[in-house]
Amino acid sequence: MTAEDVTPKACCAARREGGGDPQPVPLAPTARRASGKGMVTLPGGTFRMGNEDDRANPGDGEGPVREVTVGRFRIDEHAVTNAQFATFVKDTGFVTAAERFGWSYVFAGFLDPRLARATPAPAGTPWWRGVEGATWRAPEGPGSGIGNRSRHPVIHVSWDDASAYAAWAGKRLPTEAEWEYAARGGLDQARYPWGDELTPRGHWRCNIWQGEFPVVNTGEDGHTGTAPVDAYRPNAYGLHNTVGNVWEWVADRFTTDHPAAPLTDPRGPAEGDTRVMRGGSYMCHDSYCNRYRVAARTANTPDSSSGNCGFRCAADV
Repeated sequence: MTAEDVTPKACCAARREGGGDPQPVPLAPTARRASGKGMVTLPGGTFRMGNEDDRANPGDGEGPVREVTVGRFRIDEHAVTNAQFATFVKDTGFVTAAERFGWSYVFAGFLDPRLARATPAPAGTPWWRGVEGATWRAPEGPGSGIGNRSRHPVIHVSWDDASAYAAWAGKRLPTEAEWEYAARGGLDQARYPWGDELTPRGHWRCNIWQGEFPVVNTGEDGHTGTAPVDAYRPNAYGLHNTVGNVWEWVADRFTTDHPAAPLTDPRGPAEGDTRVMRGGSYMCHDSYCNRYRVAARTANTPDSSSGNCGFRCAADV
């Protein structure tokens, strides 16, 4: 199966389908050098990537478990925040894909019921609505804002937008292998960044959906939408929220046809229409999407955006 053949389950992030200008706005070359502030330097090494247990989602390409080696690199401690993205936009005048298309996907439960009923939903995922005016500045559409969410992850950003930010910052998006190596925090084949138990000693360690999806979110973990980027304890490598909160774009194109191990610094296929997203989001629930695990993965087109997807950056050492 090739990258072009695969379409992951659409529940996690609805796909944009036509309309508007899909091309990223070019940025002027930058002489900016990546700052090490807010990043951790990881030594790299060999780890077992992927998952084949009964929690794996068929068709997602989590397996087979394979031996992968990554070199030394740096990675952000947490997802890029609204405040950080605002600095980028102010410095460059960048216009995101959602702003150019004129709309983005918002979870229907965050909308006024009348607006939710009047706004189109993509086939098969009625909890999403394509809301006109929804952008990173207005996460729930006109009238909403990010004034009290400066430390929350930026959302409604496409893969193209994330790549533009990373280039401006003198960084790049992490490869999928780097992302999983970092997210695991040194644990071998653990389900979560902290181990195999979702709520050790009864404590929530990530921001996901509790209750009945998509109608009731009890917010037992303290949040019903995005949480601050450092809301929970970091993993052993010092990274926050590598599962839950928001999906994170990575550099690789999506495929389920993984090359045979051992692999060193794999970069994904050279061709393909979709890019990988990792980590799950506040909308993940066991009843339909248990992708809040370090091995879980999905994908979307590079011009798509939604209210549950952001990114973090990496850099060479």
